[in-house]
Amino acid sequence: MPTPIALRLLNQHLAAPQHTRPEDVVKYMCAMQAQEYRMMRWAVAMRTRRPSLKAFKKAFDSGKIVRLHLMRGTWQLVAAEDYWALIDLCAPKAIAATKGWMHSNKIDIPDDELHEIREIIIKIIAEKRSATKEDIVNGLKENGIQLDEHRLSYHIRIAEMSSVICSGDLLPMKASYALTSNKLPPRTITNHDETLAMLTRKYFRSRQPATFEDFVWWSGLNVGECRRGIEILGNYIRKEIINGNTFYLTEDCRTRGFRTTQCLLIPPYDEYLISYKSRDIVLDTTHRHHAHSNNGIFQPIITVGGVVCGNWSPYKKDCQAEYFMEGYDGDLQVEWEKYQAFLEG
Repeated sequence: MPTPIALRLLNQHLAAPQHTRPEDVVKYMCAMQAQEYRMMRWAVAMRTRRPSLKAFKKAFDSGKIVRLHLMRGTWQLVAAEDYWALIDLCAPKAIAATKGWMHSNKIDIPDDELHEIREIIIKIIAEKRSATKEDIVNGLKENGIQLDEHRLSYHIRIAEMSSVICSGDLLPMKASYALTSNKLPPRTITNHDETLAMLTRKYFRSRQPATFEDFVWWSGLNVGECRRGIEILGNYIRKEIINGNTFYLTEDCRTRGFRTTQCLLIPPYDEYLISYKSRDIVLDTTHRHHAHSNNGIFQPIITVGGVVCGNWSPYKKDCQAEYFMEGYDGDLQVEWEKYQAFLEG
């Protein structure tokens, strides 16, 4: 059996990727963190055989890939065919968490305001088909309404989690919004246990080996639901003790694949780290601050042999790297050229 690091690289499709289309990557991963609007594209594309920004944009603009606030109340990418099931499973808790944050920030949005602003937002987006936040701000002003940044963000976020709006066209720098009714197929009836099983299966298949605590953290679901998800899967999933920790692996775990390079240029907020509550398998705890802060800010990272050992600069003209672990360095040129080729198309 390969090492846990090798298994994660293979099953996250960071080594020997098997997918050709960006939408297939998102479908396989179930949900991918999309906090960084520009770098989320590379997070998906680097898991394809031939990374292409044009291919990502095509999938995104057509609605095959959707961006919205969902799990843990943060930005996620999900596949269109999983959208309704994940909304039904995850949105109620995400909305409750969002309202809890609002309360802690002393922001109260009464129902009448929520409905009034939502109707105006719907009208603005319907007229433009794909609207930016600035478009929404201007449209509200035309209706004599001015909201501060935080209050408007909560309105938009709740509208997303209520399946009213989702991502619009992919713009170079700014997010845009579309009406879900115009972007996605009509709502489908979902079964709670079937969706829970789907989420659990996709998580462990694409992130293995992972612990139960990792799954609870990533999914944002309660402990009981996570246990139920594993229970439904039956013999498809098994426990294995590795270095004193209990991990779960699936019967279709990828164990073989040719790694073309030892080095990877991984974007901030990537699933390679954010999928797990404990990241010490790939990241030495003494260097954790180089990869992410205590309040959830994640940096672009370099891995050599799957070990997080440095940082890189995605927006520089030349490949700029800084290693923080001794004994780990590598030739990043191949990966840098792949990244540049991705940006060009």
